[in-house]
Amino acid sequence: MNLVDTCGWVEYFFGGGNAAYFAPAIEDTKELVVPVLCLYEVFKKINQVADEAKALQAVAHMKEGHVIPLTEEIALKAALLSLKHKLALADSVIYATGLLTRSTIWTQDEDFRDLLCVKYKRARD
Repeated sequence: MNLVDTCGWVEYFFGGGNAAYFAPAIEDTKELVVPVLCLYEVFKKINQVADEAKALQAVAHMKEGHVIPLTEEIALKAALLSLKHKLALADSVIYATGLLTRSTIWTQDEDFRDLLCVKYKRARD
């Protein structure tokens, strides 16, 4: 399974320098895990810089994968991961979701760089 962090989705939808890096994981929807928190963050970001219609289109694309709700198990695992790795709330929830679903986490967020099960690519300017 693959989980693409919010920054990867934004990179993909806006055609950023690393869009091609994230494309295989995003486009293989049978193997794609999407934390509900990523829906929130991507919808908010696209709505902020484009409009609600484009944000809803992006969410529709994301929902082709397996959307994972925020459960008690994920929340508690995220809290432990946050303490252990000094991760922010969103990062710890996304990371916990990835670990609990046995997913590879694709990101360009430096906070994930040295964590297990992560495929990190430095953001391109």
